[in-house]
Amino acid sequence: MSIRSASPALAAALLFGASTPFAKTLVEGVAPLLLAGLLYLGSGLGLGILLALRHIGRGHSPGDAPGLRIPRADLPWLAGAIATGGVLGPALLMLGLTQTSGASASLLLNIEGVLTAIIAWCVFKENADRQIVLGMVAIVLGGVLLSWEPGGTAPSPGALLIVGACLCWAIDNNLTRRVATNDAMLIAGLKGLSAGAVSTILALLGGAELPPVTMVGASLVVGFLGYGLSLTLFVLALRTLGTARTGAYFSVAPLVGVIISFILWPENPGLLFWPAAALMALGVWLHLRERHAHEHTHEAMEHSHRHVHDEHHQHAHPFAWDGAEPHTHPHRHEALTHTHPHYPDIHHRHRHGPGHGIRARKA
Repeated sequence: MSIRSASPALAAALLFGASTPFAKTLVEGVAPLLLAGLLYLGSGLGLGILLALRHIGRGHSPGDAPGLRIPRADLPWLAGAIATGGVLGPALLMLGLTQTSGASASLLLNIEGVLTAIIAWCVFKENADRQIVLGMVAIVLGGVLLSWEPGGTAPSPGALLIVGACLCWAIDNNLTRRVATNDAMLIAGLKGLSAGAVSTILALLGGAELPPVTMVGASLVVGFLGYGLSLTLFVLALRTLGTARTGAYFSVAPLVGVIISFILWPENPGLLFWPAAALMALGVWLHLRERHAHEHTHEAMEHSHRHVHDEHHQHAHPFAWDGAEPHTHPHRHEALTHTHPHYPDIHHRHRHGPGHGIRARKA
């Protein structure tokens, strides 16, 4: 995988990973559901401002700018993503953070990548190469060790809440993949505003009190960086890597959170912490080594998304084109058979023959 293709997913992971320990510093003074709402409101408001500035800079008003629309067929997928990933997921995470250390919570978020991949493989039929599967197994084992309380007989309640949040985000990731050809910033902004408004209103109706203005401001900033910009980059990565592999790269997020957590709260990790961390690091390493190449056929298709004229976009333009790239317009792909390294992006969602899914070519 080239660093250019992986960079949006890795940048999304860095931003989200950093947000978890900072959210923990805020959750001690804000009701969990209200904090989740403020984080997502910060995401939506910040991205809304960026969208307006971007399109005004291009000579459009936000009301008539091209691309600022979601096709009706995509709305149910987006609504499901907002409900699971924007409302339920953050609420469960904030509750879990009240009962879990910052470092452990950060590492547990690796489970999101595993659950994302399982849903992508089983429900949406993405191919599962051997190295991805082995990496996911290592991450799952690490998560089991991390969530087990020493001397206890069951996973901690806080750990289970965070795993529940990961499941919600895994469903969200797979639903978002269905709308990933739309404007990534618009998708992330709509999710932020909708989820933030719902969570904030529910929290206030439930008796939560608004924190001081400085804490509200801090929550909005953390939400804009760790949720808004991170989600925008994540949607971009879904286009080029597919759901399972984007989740795999995103698995580096907890490592960032752990480093920041140890800086903010110096502590001696328990005995299970380091083997869990080692297993998760092994899983991420296996993901990064995976290569996938074989002869495949692109069926004829029509769609619209931001693109450059690479080997998959050799088409004529029914309008006067000034040569500027990238650009967005409806275009048709003719049937094409060729061989090159690829991933389940928006142009490579083809099926694989029996046994093919467990083979991977190493770099």
